[in-house]
Amino acid sequence: MGRAVAQLTVLGLLLALAATLPSKDDWNIYSFHINSTVTSRYATTVITSRVANRMDESKEIEFHVQIPKNAFISKFRMFIDGEAYDGVVKTKEQAQQQYTQAVTRGQSAGIVSSVGRTLEQFKTSVTVAAHKKVTFELTYEELLKRTLGKYELQIHARPMQPVKDFKVDVFIHEKAGISFIDVKGELSTNALANAITKTHVDKQAWVYFYPTEDQQKTCSNCGEHGLNGDLIIAYEVNRDSGMGEIKASDGYFVHHFAPSNLPQIPKNVVFVIDQSGSMSGKKIQQTRTALVHILNDLAEDDFFGLITFDHEILHWKQELVRATSDNLQGAKSYARSIQSRGSTNINAAVLEGTRLLNAHPREGSASILILLTDGDPTSGVTNPAKIQSNVRRAIAGKFPLYCLGFGFDVNFEFLEKMSLQNSGEARRIYEDSDADLQLKGFYKEVAVPLLTEVTMIYIGGTNLTQTNFSYYYNGSEIVVAGEITDNDIETFTPQVVGISKNRRVTFSNTSSSMVTSTETASGGLLQRVWAYLTVKQLLEKELLLSGSEREEVKKEALELSLKYSFVTPLTSMVVTKPQGESTDVLHKPKEGETPHNRQGGFGLAMPAPNMQHTSRHPPLYGQPGLSRHPPLYGLPGLSGLPGLSDDALDDPEPIHKITYSSYFPTGDFQPIKTEAPRPSNDFLLVASPTFVPLSHRFLIKNETQSPPLCFDVSGAVLLKLLHHPSRGLYVNGELDSVTNGGFQKIVIHLKTDLHVEFNTLGIKVQEGQTVTHHTGQDLFTAGSATIIRRNNEIDVAADDIRIVILIHTKDGKEFYWPVLRQRSSADDIEGILALKPAVYEEVQQNSVTKVKIEDQEFYATSSTAFDYSVASPVSMRCWLVSADAALQRSLNDFLVAKL
Repeated sequence: MGRAVAQLTVLGLLLALAATLPSKDDWNIYSFHINSTVTSRYATTVITSRVANRMDESKEIEFHVQIPKNAFISKFRMFIDGEAYDGVVKTKEQAQQQYTQAVTRGQSAGIVSSVGRTLEQFKTSVTVAAHKKVTFELTYEELLKRTLGKYELQIHARPMQPVKDFKVDVFIHEKAGISFIDVKGELSTNALANAITKTHVDKQAWVYFYPTEDQQKTCSNCGEHGLNGDLIIAYEVNRDSGMGEIKASDGYFVHHFAPSNLPQIPKNVVFVIDQSGSMSGKKIQQTRTALVHILNDLAEDDFFGLITFDHEILHWKQELVRATSDNLQGAKSYARSIQSRGSTNINAAVLEGTRLLNAHPREGSASILILLTDGDPTSGVTNPAKIQSNVRRAIAGKFPLYCLGFGFDVNFEFLEKMSLQNSGEARRIYEDSDADLQLKGFYKEVAVPLLTEVTMIYIGGTNLTQTNFSYYYNGSEIVVAGEITDNDIETFTPQVVGISKNRRVTFSNTSSSMVTSTETASGGLLQRVWAYLTVKQLLEKELLLSGSEREEVKKEALELSLKYSFVTPLTSMVVTKPQGESTDVLHKPKEGETPHNRQGGFGLAMPAPNMQHTSRHPPLYGQPGLSRHPPLYGLPGLSGLPGLSDDALDDPEPIHKITYSSYFPTGDFQPIKTEAPRPSNDFLLVASPTFVPLSHRFLIKNETQSPPLCFDVSGAVLLKLLHHPSRGLYVNGELDSVTNGGFQKIVIHLKTDLHVEFNTLGIKVQEGQTVTHHTGQDLFTAGSATIIRRNNEIDVAADDIRIVILIHTKDGKEFYWPVLRQRSSADDIEGILALKPAVYEEVQQNSVTKVKIEDQEFYATSSTAFDYSVASPVSMRCWLVSADAALQRSLNDFLVAKL
């Protein structure tokens, strides 16, 4: 079951030039209201912020809030001088077309979305005239999920300044009655306690949070920029012992089923723990800590097993054992001794866990398989689709598989699909200080099964959401919605059937469980709950299907998203603004899609056709006095690098010297002298007064900073992508010289005489004098690497390194883009793929923007770039700087003489 948390984080409003915090004399948030109405566990939240421009000139004001990942934005509007400007939900294609048109007109349009731990960001901006006001209003909707016996509405308030009229109003209405309500969190204690008013009367509850300006500055989590902390509202509803609560209105029904007076079903649980090299350090320490606590929570009639794996499979015991005190002590000692090492054989590990459960069936018990991993499969069977097929066949629907993905680099889509195929759930475990608590918290959600093989039956019902559930766990809730045929409540007969321990139990409808309502008719609340659940489940179903079936499900989800104005992964919201303003397009990303790499990375980009720079100052490249920075990673002992002469490798100087041209705000060009003549295949980093488009634009993405840095390169340049001497792995790429796409050729050297070349004609493997050609459709091995092509991706796994080569098409021509999906734990790794992004500060000097990196300042221009490091490239805003500034060393260091 999902987390019973609806999280609302308010980062407030920022008014800024070049992303610096403004002076309070420039602007004023004079009103900030959060109104959340929760009816029958369905929360509709409206954030309204009113801002005044106090300056004598126009200012750009940015509206920036964060909403729960499970929520769908359904409305956004701005009010300026009495005019309302509404966001419109469209198909992704329509929204992207409008966005692209804005880009080609030279407007600074941008995709405004990102993913955090539990939140997504909504961000847009508008120019407000001198002494004028703007009102922002954002609405989003979410069905709260019950976890561990309660619902939680979490509000994180950070408005960036004390606000005179700051109010949070929460109203909860539950027909079943509210059994308790509690307010907790950092903002409910000490100096802010008396700013909270809580009222609870039977079926209704109100929570008001009205801190004064002084309180917003003096509380323990406050400062000169106002509030910064959580307010958590937890509540539970009254429950009967049978069918639960069924509400009907306007031809729709919603059924909340959560019986509690059932005996606990004994568990058979197997923990499959990744101990490969990438789990070293804090990850493995937190895993050990969590395992010890989880073992303490096992009941004595539970049976359990513990498997650890890297490239080998290791058992604590060869069979399941009862959770006696002696066995638990032995298991905890084993857990404390787990050490990281080796590569990652997920296939063998999960199959062994499945075998262990299948070999020890117990009547009247519930079996659960829990996998914890931080990486992709790198040994044994490494094709994700093959692993999923093997696991699905082995489990055969007998028990659920829960996959816990540790960290942001994990292939979450692979784990998610494998979990859904086996009636389970995938959960990301974030690499924070509380990772062990996240692991323990997940286990508690599935620790007490009460029913298995649950079937929800609705005679006289149609268009139902999911009705079959493997398990029902204590403290959770099953929710089903649908239509009532012909709106005939008299013929509508619900029933629930399940297995409790050794007996079959049936729950039938009673007059007390059915509630017909006219209160929700005007708002169509139950219909929206049905639509919300249906879209969520269709999106999950889409992940499991292929071909025409997948397209049919996708079409249905899209139609519902558009009908109910939900911003989902299939739709986008076009933020309408006054004439002359840029167009923003809001996308809802999939889990793990953005940022793609927690450590940062880079993506190839290109300017949109005919796009003109909108900054007042052109970019500046190759500034005089740019110092050479020490390498980020050392490369000792590279004389054995295939394809390069020993002389070239031993030469400490760059292989090529590059001539730069610089464009200063004065408009004068100043050449920078090089120490050697420019070779024939040299290239220029040039900015011209006419802004001639350059062939290639690279992004250096950093999860903690936005926008990212970007730089331009032109010509058929040969680049060092990834060199890993201790693994005998070298990856080089040739940029496309014909179009401004990505790489036309990528070559991987696995040893002195084994080379794998990827080009637009296919895959060529050369070992000595022997050459073979592959389509990549079937898995094949080359030395220590396994290679397979899946649609528009080529997956290359070598030891503890995984590179995915994305295949993109532009103007009918294919090009490649490599992405480092799993990084080796070794430290002798270098190349553009291995770069850690520079941390920068934005500096304003005489209306000119610079970025400051390690005490050095570089000119920067606001621009856009396409991110080709994701399967569906998106355009994003970036700071365009010189290559040396972005890379923090000379670009020459990343050149090779031969592929």
